[in-house]
Amino acid sequence: MLKGIGASAGIGIGKARKLIEKPIVYAAVAPADPAAEKQRLDDAVQKFCERNEARAKRMDACGADGEILRGHIAMLSDPYMLSQMQEGIEGGACAEKAVETVCDMFIAAFSATDDELTRQRATDVSDIKKELQRILLGIEDVDLSSLPPQTVLIVEELTPSMTVELDRENVAGIVTERGGRTSHAAILSRSLKIPAVLSVENALALIPSEKEIIVDGSTGEVYTDIDDATRARFIEAQKRFAEQAALEEQFRGKPTVTKNGVSKKLYANIGSPKDLEAVLASDAEGVGLFRTEFLFMDRDTAPTEEEQFEAYKAVAVGMHGKEVIIRTLDVGGDKNIPYLHMKREDNPFMGFRAVRYCLQNREDYKIQLRAILRASAYGNVAIMVPLVTRVDEICTVRTMVEELKDELDAQNILYKKDIQVGVMMETPAACLIADLLAAHADFFSIGTNDLTGYIMAADRGNADVGYLYSTFDPAVLRAIRHIIAAANKRGIPCGMCGEAAADVHMLPLLVSFGLDEFSVNPTSVLSVRSALSALDSTACDEIAQKALSMETEAEVSAYLSSL
Repeated sequence: MLKGIGASAGIGIGKARKLIEKPIVYAAVAPADPAAEKQRLDDAVQKFCERNEARAKRMDACGADGEILRGHIAMLSDPYMLSQMQEGIEGGACAEKAVETVCDMFIAAFSATDDELTRQRATDVSDIKKELQRILLGIEDVDLSSLPPQTVLIVEELTPSMTVELDRENVAGIVTERGGRTSHAAILSRSLKIPAVLSVENALALIPSEKEIIVDGSTGEVYTDIDDATRARFIEAQKRFAEQAALEEQFRGKPTVTKNGVSKKLYANIGSPKDLEAVLASDAEGVGLFRTEFLFMDRDTAPTEEEQFEAYKAVAVGMHGKEVIIRTLDVGGDKNIPYLHMKREDNPFMGFRAVRYCLQNREDYKIQLRAILRASAYGNVAIMVPLVTRVDEICTVRTMVEELKDELDAQNILYKKDIQVGVMMETPAACLIADLLAAHADFFSIGTNDLTGYIMAADRGNADVGYLYSTFDPAVLRAIRHIIAAANKRGIPCGMCGEAAADVHMLPLLVSFGLDEFSVNPTSVLSVRSALSALDSTACDEIAQKALSMETEAEVSAYLSSL
């Protein structure tokens, strides 16, 4: 049995078929006519955009997220990226070399960040680079649309452009050597409901072609030696999974409530207005985390107030009065945004970032806050401040918001008078002073991804310390309980927008602790609503009491998994 990351739940049984991409080889010869070479690049870019728009429409038609591919189009269409490629050609590079040089620059910048979502952009740029070079070289894509039935695809790394070509009726599962749960390929796999296990080391070498294998996308396990008993066990598991999926679908349009009648809010996380369609399709009750960094990335000047206003307004209007919590800019020296003039830092994870940066650049921060306030006139918008470690940070932001309200009043510009300003609870400092922060915040939202990393002093991207990164660690559980208790005591809502909010093993503890709002990936909304409906708060209290009595992460994890 091989082990990887379970990225798309379900059981896949079928024959292994390996995809080994043709190498991209070209002669880096200076073009005789730079103008003609630039035209060749422009033609390739146009073909890329047309091809991916067609793919995106096919994804939309089957209920998957076509906006991921439109994101590739937007990235390649960025004037800065294109101008850099054209400058490379003017400097003597052929189009293929210019594409490689510029894309590699972006890949290196994105890969160096501590933020997992930003690192994902490195994979996107790599996908763009390879596809654009193949177009330039006339290399035909491997045909993934005509794979035989019951295929389990084995590939080094699954890219969005590959995923969109898959015939989900014939692909029983996917196994890759690289990739994570938050990668776009993983998101698309979940959208297409194809079981997927990623980051299986040496999968291409260890899994024989045409051999029957089993992929468990929930546990991240790949079985290569199958006897009759194992096959029968997983066929039965397939049936149970299908039954569970049908059961979850019955919760569409229903309120989110526990077995004993305790109402909860079930929201979704988004990274741009393009994700709005997925949120509405998921039946989420609001947006618990609207990341705003997308507006500032891949450009050479800061977004204007009007640009930001239109983006925030689009989501506020699109959610039809449902709450939209907008997180203010969360960037640091790990992100490649030249115009922000951020210094490279040895440890950007603990450096000059998020609210620290914003409060030292108040004029720029005011532009964002003013845009959010203006957008609040069109929906139920709230403001969330990231990486808070001190009371004076949230107080300063609140003062700025009040000053901006006065400005808008003087200009007769509408906004939501009682707009809420909350704290993203993601640092040990915020946890320890949760009672003090609660006196100045309208709500809390726990970011378990960073909170876990900070508390355990462990980078989840570092394989050597990855074993420490677990929300089930007693230290993390106590921090979460403490934050929720402080919010409950003060009478303010407390939500969670980290991955733990969608973990069915964590849900009994969160119900017992008194969490009010769960914000998850849109694809997890119905499964979380279904799971919450089966939980009784009294039973959850017993589970939480027993879990908190345990001393190790292994004990807690094993206990919750056994329920």
